[in-house]
Amino acid sequence: MSRTSTYIVIIFIGFGGAIGSIARYGVAQLFPNNSLPFGTILVNILGCFLLAFLSNHTLIKKKLPKYMILAIHTGVIGSFTTFSTFTVESLVLLTDHLLIGVAYMFGSIIFGLIACFIGYLLASRMDSSKETVE
Repeated sequence: MSRTSTYIVIIFIGFGGAIGSIARYGVAQLFPNNSLPFGTILVNILGCFLLAFLSNHTLIKKKLPKYMILAIHTGVIGSFTTFSTFTVESLVLLTDHLLIGVAYMFGSIIFGLIACFIGYLLASRMDSSKETVE
């Protein structure tokens, strides 16, 4: 990859990051932190689904240039989801309300894995249905 190409990729990832972080802020505004941080749960589960879907959809991988895929995966989804917020909120919940903290941690992980699996299956099914049509 040339130096110019590297700069273009970095710029696209930066724009994607701006989009993802603004979307993350918007979701946080919709779900103010009460006893359970629903905004963080929502963005992380949605991010799991989107990343698995986009990573496994053959047509998307073929049609989009590599820099666009990096901009979406690393930029948009990477800045939209938030592991650091998840861990800090987990620690706060564990110290304040042990059972809620444990439920939040395990629920986030389990539902994140389920969302990944659904995204993967959906992408696989869409790919296989396109093959039978062609």
